[in-house]
Amino acid sequence: MSAEAGRAAILRRSLRVTVAASVGFYPLLYVADLPAAALYALFAPIAIGLLSAIPGSGRRQAFVVLRALPPALGLAALGTFLAVDTWSATGGMLVIGFLLAFAAVAGPRPAGAAPGLQLFYILACFPPYAPDALGERLTGLAVGMLLLAASHALLPDPPVPSYRKRLAAALATAARGVTTGEVTPQDLRDTGARMRLSRVPPSERPAGAGRTDRALEQGGRAVRRLLDQLAALPEWPSPAPDHASDTLLGRVAVVCDTCADSLVTGRRPPAPGALEQAMRNFQSERVRTAPGPVAPARPAPEPPTAGANGRTPSLAVLRRQSRVLALAESARIVEVTVDIAANGRPADPPAPRELFWYAELSTPKLWARRVLGNATLRSVLFQNAVRTALGLAASRLVAGSLDLDHGFWVLLAVLTLGRTTVGATWRAARRALAGNAVGALVAGALLIGLGAHTDAYAILLAPAMLVGFSLGPMLGTAYTQGLFTLVVATAFAQLAPVTWRLSEARMVDVATGSVIGLLCGLLAWPAGAGREVRRAMAELLRTCGGLVPPTAEALLTPSPGSRSSPRTLPSLHRLRLAEAAYAQYRSESGTASKDAEPDWHAVLIAAQHMLLGAHRLPRFGLRPEIGPPNPSASRARTTAAGLRADADRIASLLTGGHPVSEPNTPPEPEGYSPASLSVDLEVWMTSLGRQLAHVEASVTRRPAPDRAA
Repeated sequence: MSAEAGRAAILRRSLRVTVAASVGFYPLLYVADLPAAALYALFAPIAIGLLSAIPGSGRRQAFVVLRALPPALGLAALGTFLAVDTWSATGGMLVIGFLLAFAAVAGPRPAGAAPGLQLFYILACFPPYAPDALGERLTGLAVGMLLLAASHALLPDPPVPSYRKRLAAALATAARGVTTGEVTPQDLRDTGARMRLSRVPPSERPAGAGRTDRALEQGGRAVRRLLDQLAALPEWPSPAPDHASDTLLGRVAVVCDTCADSLVTGRRPPAPGALEQAMRNFQSERVRTAPGPVAPARPAPEPPTAGANGRTPSLAVLRRQSRVLALAESARIVEVTVDIAANGRPADPPAPRELFWYAELSTPKLWARRVLGNATLRSVLFQNAVRTALGLAASRLVAGSLDLDHGFWVLLAVLTLGRTTVGATWRAARRALAGNAVGALVAGALLIGLGAHTDAYAILLAPAMLVGFSLGPMLGTAYTQGLFTLVVATAFAQLAPVTWRLSEARMVDVATGSVIGLLCGLLAWPAGAGREVRRAMAELLRTCGGLVPPTAEALLTPSPGSRSSPRTLPSLHRLRLAEAAYAQYRSESGTASKDAEPDWHAVLIAAQHMLLGAHRLPRFGLRPEIGPPNPSASRARTTAAGLRADADRIASLLTGGHPVSEPNTPPEPEGYSPASLSVDLEVWMTSLGRQLAHVEASVTRRPAPDRAA
C-alpha cells in the first residue's frame, strides 16, 4: 500500500469511528439521559474500529462487526458480574485474555477483532459493581456496534482482489509462460512473489483451519513454486528435440487454464487425475528410452535425440526432463487443491494422502488439530497468548488492589503498548509516556479553563476524536497517546464533574500498565520470536533432513511395489510452527538486518524441497535396473547420509551448538553415471546440496562452496 493510500485509509477509519461514536453518544447522554449507555456507545466504535483490525472492506467489514456483536455483549455481561470483587475479575481476565489472544490460531480475522473484544470485558469488570446497570451497558454497546457497522457500509474502503482471483491470475500467467513463452523469467518470479501471504491483505489470506482455506493456501504455495520452476527452466535448455517434455508441458498449461477458470467463474473444475496420468505416461516413455547408462551431454553439432533410432537420451535431456516432471508435480498439486476448495471432501483420496491429509477430515477435527498443534510452548501464538493474559490479569489485580481511579486505563495500556519483545515494548511505553505527559498538560489546562461548561466539551469532543484518530496513527505512538488523552478528558467531563486530576490519574495508570507490560515481557519470552525462530528452523531442518536417506533408498529399490514415501506429518507440523515463528519475526521491529541474520526464507525453501521430494520421487522417480550392486548406489546412499548430516550440522549452528563435522561429498566412483542410477535422485540431491550450502553460508557468514551431490 502506498503512503497516500495508507493516509486515505486512516482518514476514512477515523471518520467512520467519529461518526459512529458521536451519533450514539450524544443522543443517549443528552436526550435519553443514560450516561452508562452513552459511555459504552462511545467506546464500542473506538474498541472495534480503532483497536481492532477489521479485515475486508464495505459490507464485509460491516458483517464482521455484526458477528462480533454477540461475543461483545457476552463479554460485557460477564465482566459486569465478575466485577463483584478483584479476584473474580482477575481470574476472568486471565481466562478471557488468553482465549481471545489465542484466537489468532484461527487466522487474521479473529485475531484482528480480539483486542477490541478484550476492551468490552475490561471496561465492564471494573467498579462500580452494578449488575442493575447491565441493560443500559448492553444497550449502549449494541448501539455503538450497529452504528459502526452502518458506517462501514456507507463509507467503505476500496475493495481488494480476493485470494481466489489472485490465484487465478497467477495460474493464467503460468499457462502463458508455458505455451507462448512471452512471459519473462523475471515476470514469472514477480508474479510468484505477489502470491506470498505477507503481500496479501489479512482479510484475503486463506488462514482458516477448514478444508477450503487449507487447500487454497497449499495451492498458493504450489503456484509460487510452479512459477519459480518455470522461470528457471530456460537455464537448462534441451540439446535435442524433447517431444515428451513438450507434451507434458502442454498438459500443465491446460491444467493451469482450467483451474484459473474454475476459481474465477465458480464452475467445478474437472476431476483431478488427467495430469497424473500424463506424468505416468511421461515417466514410462523415459523408462523405455533410457533402459541403461546414458551418454553424457556433449557439445557435438548433432546431439543424441531422446528415443530416436534406439539411442538413449543425453544426460542433459534427462536432467531437464526431471525438472519438467517436478514442475508438473507442482501443477498437479494445484489441480488437486482447487478440486478440494471447490468440492470439499474429494470423491477419491488424493495421492499421496499424507500431503493432502486434511482432505478427508471433518471441520471439527481440523480445528482441533489446529488448536492442539499450537498448544505448545514452541508456538509463538501460544507464547503471545500467555504473555497477554498474564499482563492483563496482573494489571487487573494491581489496579483493583491499589484502587486506582479509572483503573481500566492500566489494562488498556498493557493491551495497546505490549509488544512481542521487551525492547519494542520499552520503546512504545517510553513514547506513550512522553505523549501522555504532553496530553495531560494540555488536557489539564483545558479542564481548568473550561471548568464545568459541559456544552463546551460537547462541542469539542467530535473534532477532538476526528483529529486524534487521524493524526495519531500517522504521527506515531506519542501523538496517539497524547491526543487520546484529550479525547478522554472531553468525554468524561460530560459524564461527571472532573478536574485536572483526571489527567494525573491517566498518567499514573498508563505508567503502571507500561511497567507491568515490561515485567511480563521480561518474564515471558523477552526476545519475541528471535530465539523461537532459530529453534523452530533447527527442528525443521532435523526432521526434514531425516527424510533424505529413506527417500534415496526408495529410489534405489528396484522393485516398485516396495517403494513408499517416508512419513512426513511430523515435518509438516514443524513447517507450520517454523512459518508462524518466521512470520512474527519479520513483523517485529528491531530485528537483525538481512545482512546479519540467517536466510530464514532459504531454510523454508530447502525444507519444502525435502518434503516434496520425499513424496514425489518414490512415486514418479526413475529407478535402476535389477542387477548387481552399482557403485553409484553406494555413493548415492553416502551422499544422502551426508545431506542429512549437513542439515543436522546447520541445525546445531542455529541453536548455538559447535558441531565438529564438516561438509563431505564422497568422490565419484569409476564409471559413475548418475542417470544409470536415477537422474531424478541426482537432480534432487544436487539442488538440495546447493540449497543447504547457501543456508550454511548465511549462518556462518562464509561464502557458499560450489557443491554438487
